[in-house]
Amino acid sequence: MALLSDSPTVLPIHRKILAFSFIGWIFDFYDLLLLSFLVSSTTLVKDLGLSREQVSLLLGTALAFTAVGGFLGGALADRYGRKPLLMITILIYSGGTLMSGMSVGFWSLMIARAITGIGVGGEWAVAHALVGETVPPQVRGRYGSYLQSGSAFARFFASMAGLQLAPVIGWRAVFMLSALPALIVVFIRRQMPESDVWLASVKAGVSSRLGYVAALGQMVGPALRKTTALALSVTTCNMAAYWFKTIWLPTYLHETRGLSLDRVTLLLLMDQIGSLFGYVAFGFASDRFGRRPSFTAFSIIKALGLAMVTLGWSAAGGYSLMTFGFMLLVGVGEGNWGCIGPLLNEVFPTSVRAAALGIIYNTARGVQFLAPVIIGLVAARFTFGAGIALAVPFALLAGAMVWTLPETKGVRLMSHAPKVQRGPFRAA
Repeated sequence: MALLSDSPTVLPIHRKILAFSFIGWIFDFYDLLLLSFLVSSTTLVKDLGLSREQVSLLLGTALAFTAVGGFLGGALADRYGRKPLLMITILIYSGGTLMSGMSVGFWSLMIARAITGIGVGGEWAVAHALVGETVPPQVRGRYGSYLQSGSAFARFFASMAGLQLAPVIGWRAVFMLSALPALIVVFIRRQMPESDVWLASVKAGVSSRLGYVAALGQMVGPALRKTTALALSVTTCNMAAYWFKTIWLPTYLHETRGLSLDRVTLLLLMDQIGSLFGYVAFGFASDRFGRRPSFTAFSIIKALGLAMVTLGWSAAGGYSLMTFGFMLLVGVGEGNWGCIGPLLNEVFPTSVRAAALGIIYNTARGVQFLAPVIIGLVAARFTFGAGIALAVPFALLAGAMVWTLPETKGVRLMSHAPKVQRGPFRAA
C-alpha cells in the first residue's frame, strides 16, 4: 500500500493526525509556561515561602528536564512507535501539572515541575516525527508550522489562566484544571493511526528498534556526526533567543516597566497574535522559498522586535502603539520555529528520526535552565531589559547558522537522510 506521505493531496487522515498532535502540543507547552505567569500574578511565592533564587531554579527545572524527556521519549518512539509514546508523554506532563497544584513547598514543586518537563520534552519530538512522516513533502513545511503554532495558543491560554483566572480562583486550582487535557489520550488511542513510514521501516529492517544508547551512537557516528552538531547549534541559538525573552517577560513588563496586569496581558496578546500570523506565513514561505532563507528573514524580524521592547523601550515611547507594533514583530519572528520540526525530520533517517528530534530539541531547551539564572544576574547588575535583550544576538546567530545545513524543501523522507554538504542540495 502507498504511504500516507505519497498522497498527491492532503487527506482527512492527515488533518486528523495534525489535529491530535496540535492539541497535545498546545497543552504540553501551556504546562511548561504556566508557572512563569503564576509567579507574577498570584500568592504562590508567598504561600510556599520561596526566595527569588528558588523561583529562578523552579522556572528552569522544567526546562532542564525536557532534555530528559526528549532523550527518552524520542528513542522510545523509534523503538515502540509514535502513537503509544504520544499518549504516554501527554499523561506524564498532565500528571506533573496536577502534582504542581498539590505542592507544599520548594522541593515538592521542583519534583512536580521535573515530571512536567519530562512529559513536555517527549511529546514535542513524537508529535513532529508523526506529522512529518505522514504528510506529503510539498506541504511538510506548512504542517510543521501549523503544529508549532500551537505554542502561540499555549502562550495565550497560559497568560489568560495565569494573569486573569489565577488571581480569582487561586494558583492551585489553575494547576489542577490544567491536568484535564490528559483526557485526549482516549481519543488518540481510538482514532489516530501509527506512522506508516515507521512501520514500513521496521518491517523492512531499516529501523531495528534501536535502544537509546544505539540511537545516540548512530547520531554521533561518522555519517551523522556533523549533521547532529550543526542542527543542535542552530536549535540551541534559536531556543536561547526564545527563552531569554519568554521566562521573565511578564515580570519585566509588570515590575520593571510598572504596567498593570491588564496592560501586560494586552502586550503579550500582541506577541501571540503575531506568532499565529508568523507561523502560517513561515509555513508557506518555507515551502515556496526554502527553509534557510525563510528562517533567516524571520530571525531578523524577531531580533528587531526584541531589541526595541527591551533596550529601545524609551525610544519606542514606552507603553505606546509603537511598542505594540514591535511586540507584534517579536511574535511574527517566532514563526521561524516552524522550521525546526520539518528541518530535523528531513536531515535524519527514519531509524533515529524521533530520537534526533527529541535529543536535539530538548538538549537545546534543557540548557535554557541557565536562562532565568543568567537574566537574574544581569538584572541585578543592570536591568531586566538588558538581561532579556541577550536574546537578540542569539536570534541573529541562529539565522546565520542555518545556512550550514542543507536546503531540504520538498525532500521525500526515506531511510537515509540527506548529507550536510556544500553547494546545491541533492537528496540522498
